[in-house]
Amino acid sequence: MAPITLEKVTKVYPNGFEAVHELNLDVADGEFMVLVGPSGCGKTTALRMVAGLEEITEGQVSIGGRVVNDISPKDRDIAMVFQNYALYPHMTVAENIGFALKLRKLPKSQIRKKVNETAELLGLTEWIDRKPGQLSGGQRQRVAMGRAIVREPSVFLMDEPLSNLDAKLRVQMRSEVSRIQRRVGVATLYVTHDQVEAMTMGDRVAVMSAGVLQQCDSPQTLYDHPCNLFVAGFMGSPAMNLFEATVGEGAGSVLIGSQRISLDESVLKDKPRLRGYANRGVIVGIRPEDLPILETDSPGTTGFEGNVELVEALGSEQLVHFTSDARHIQVTAAKAADAEGLTEGALGNASVGVARVDARAKLSVGGRVRFNLDPSRIHFFDTATNAAIYAG
Repeated sequence: MAPITLEKVTKVYPNGFEAVHELNLDVADGEFMVLVGPSGCGKTTALRMVAGLEEITEGQVSIGGRVVNDISPKDRDIAMVFQNYALYPHMTVAENIGFALKLRKLPKSQIRKKVNETAELLGLTEWIDRKPGQLSGGQRQRVAMGRAIVREPSVFLMDEPLSNLDAKLRVQMRSEVSRIQRRVGVATLYVTHDQVEAMTMGDRVAVMSAGVLQQCDSPQTLYDHPCNLFVAGFMGSPAMNLFEATVGEGAGSVLIGSQRISLDESVLKDKPRLRGYANRGVIVGIRPEDLPILETDSPGTTGFEGNVELVEALGSEQLVHFTSDARHIQVTAAKAADAEGLTEGALGNASVGVARVDARAKLSVGGRVRFNLDPSRIHFFDTATNAAIYAG
């Protein structure tokens, strides 16, 4: 077993395009690290550099303390799982799983033992004599994982392995992949563009945009304390609502459109830097679940109003799409030139906000809705740097 370390790893292609910029990342032994970001952000390029499938322009990659920049992929003691499975159609499940062991010329009895153990771990024993064409997508993906596991590598590298599955099977396979990884206990670098997949699977999640690592932390920390607008807007489904706003005199309130929300001492104690933004513009962020319907006014409640544009009934909850007179902000992938600051090119207009509310709330399209906004749940961001305004 071995940890993975990337130190200032950079990839520049011959045409001058910088796909990855000075990436620093540590994956501990046995850790499940998810690399997430929009298409083209450099996450797959980073994975391929760890695998040895892409040449590193600058920096170094270490596996188990050994620098592997100049070591061929076959000598790095890694196993990769791809999104297209890459199974041999003429071979059975057992033959596919054991193929790498056969190439090593292991005794047949040893191959059979390892294949059977791996098939049992993956729940494939029943289909071990079938060929890939007779299997479902989820079963084929488990065979692809089995082929990686049976080699007992130091490191697993997975490149969007669930993207070809339908939505229901993808949800099921998330828990399967996580369960198997924990059983095997090997450092795993997993690439996905799906932030829900990243949140539910990773011990830690590294968020990338335009080749630059934005933040790396536990899923809950990323969600509760995003370091900048890109992470705030990317992590979470539905995405965080972002509005242009102005902090009031003495930072005692914030004006979102024409609606003034009071900020009590507990908010300023939690975010002391906010005092320095008095009478200045900021961007505020509100998670959809932090906008429950305000049934009746009572002491301690803060109303935030909007016009209902669309209601999505999901059975256990409703998503209320609403407009207000505040300017909504939409975060998009930054251009490479401004990926570190996420300034020009990172923002755009969004037409509506969204709230996650109780399934039994009575709502009508075109009507007015009042949300109960807890000021302590508001996120604040600097308009110049797009960095979060927290205590530090």
